[in-house]
Amino acid sequence: MKLSDNTLSVLKNYANINQNLLITAGSTLSTMSVQKNIFAKAEISETFDRDVAIYDLNEFLASVTGMSDPDLDFKDDFILVTNNNGDKLEFYYSDPSVVSSPTTEITMPNAEITFTLSNEQLSDIVKMAAIIGAADMVLENGKLTVTDKKNKTANNYSKNVNAKGSEVVDYKFWFKVENLKLLSGTYDVSISSKKISYFKNQNIDIGYFIALEPESYYG
Repeated sequence: MKLSDNTLSVLKNYANINQNLLITAGSTLSTMSVQKNIFAKAEISETFDRDVAIYDLNEFLASVTGMSDPDLDFKDDFILVTNNNGDKLEFYYSDPSVVSSPTTEITMPNAEITFTLSNEQLSDIVKMAAIIGAADMVLENGKLTVTDKKNKTANNYSKNVNAKGSEVVDYKFWFKVENLKLLSGTYDVSISSKKISYFKNQNIDIGYFIALEPESYYG
């Protein structure tokens, strides 16, 4: 099996969410942060014929991509990676019991607020949050603002995202900037008063459930 560029991008993204990964048989890749506040699910072009537990996803990716034109063969105890140069790598599976992975599916509740977040908007928000040291992001009155919610005089940066929903109900939906571990792309965003959000990539078949912070409110 050769991993496509899209699948490698998904795996690299997942390594930022959780260093562990349990690949289940089929064409779906899912991961969950250790804090259980980020859940990601992607449909890929490859089909795995067995479950594979990887303890250190970054190490696995570095090992595989360190070889030219790698081909993966999933053996009973390890992944055999070879190429046309005769190079060979044996990467052993982890014990599934030490790998944290999603155990249930998440269903998105009805969303009160929706908007489209372009790749440029996402990039600007993350970049500016890093520049001004903003740990938090809030959606309010159709605008996304990155700031430090613990500091009333903190520097902040806002961007209009034309959020749609109720115009007569007050709301503030708070996020941690560090939870915006998304692949590049434009996203359809849905936010529920149940304090959960869903970011669906328009370009790649991947979506992220991201928990809102406790002080979020609607109405």
